[in-house]
Amino acid sequence: MQYMLQIFTGGSMSAYEGLSEEEKQAVTGEYFAISGIPGVSGGAQLQPATTATTVRVDGGETLTTDGPFPETKEALGGYYLLEADDLDEAIEIAGRIPAARMGGAIEVRPVVEH
Repeated sequence: MQYMLQIFTGGSMSAYEGLSEEEKQAVTGEYFAISGIPGVSGGAQLQPATTATTVRVDGGETLTTDGPFPETKEALGGYYLLEADDLDEAIEIAGRIPAARMGGAIEVRPVVEH
């Protein structure tokens, strides 16, 4: 089954900024290592939420809003797409994502298969 591992930053960005350059390189290496795990087929870091544009259609008119629509303490900062045998395996890999221990959260969500 495919799972989307959504990386939400909370305190993780401020925690990251407080690291030494050597520690930042180690954390970055952890993210790249996850990309090499068998079953991980995609992933990317996203630009900050302040660069987002939210799109809605109302009465046939396309409306845009700068930035993310909801006010939240955590913003979607990136993702991995994972093929795993079960939810337990997906959770185990999600637990390796540095943001999970640095004040952020990882949402593990099954992908609908058609």
